[in-house]
Amino acid sequence: MIWPGERRARGGGASDPRAGATSGERSAAGRSRARHGRAGRSLMPGASLRPVSTRRDLFEQTVRATAEYLVDEWPNELSQLRIDVMAMPEQPPGVNGVARWRVIPAQHRVILFRIPIERMSRLHRDDDWHRRMMVENCVFRAVGELIGKDPWDLAPDRFRHW
Repeated sequence: MIWPGERRARGGGASDPRAGATSGERSAAGRSRARHGRAGRSLMPGASLRPVSTRRDLFEQTVRATAEYLVDEWPNELSQLRIDVMAMPEQPPGVNGVARWRVIPAQHRVILFRIPIERMSRLHRDDDWHRRMMVENCVFRAVGELIGKDPWDLAPDRFRHW
């Protein structure tokens, strides 16, 4: 289905059979489905609104991008890396503190816990950039723990501009 705004954006020339048609010239089938000469309804957000992104989506996108960067930097050590995101860790009784990640070296697996990272991290400035840096920091620290390297050694060229 083509909306009038889409027709203009696409050019709406001769390729569109309805470009010059008025509501009276459309077929009977088109008139019976259209209400007051308009086509059907669009999706709820519409074409002009950007897709809805949640904190979870942004968190997972940051984790994915950081993990891809690290795998590109360390292809031999991280070829089998698997990073999972869970909301909260299972807290055994008698343990103080809340884990932000868990490393399982036998499976080449890192599990990041989104809610403790997002809510329990102390940021000196609460904005999108600092939240993203906190997530990247946790990925670097967890992957460093997995392969036995200091997080600063995982991307030494990234920080040499100072």
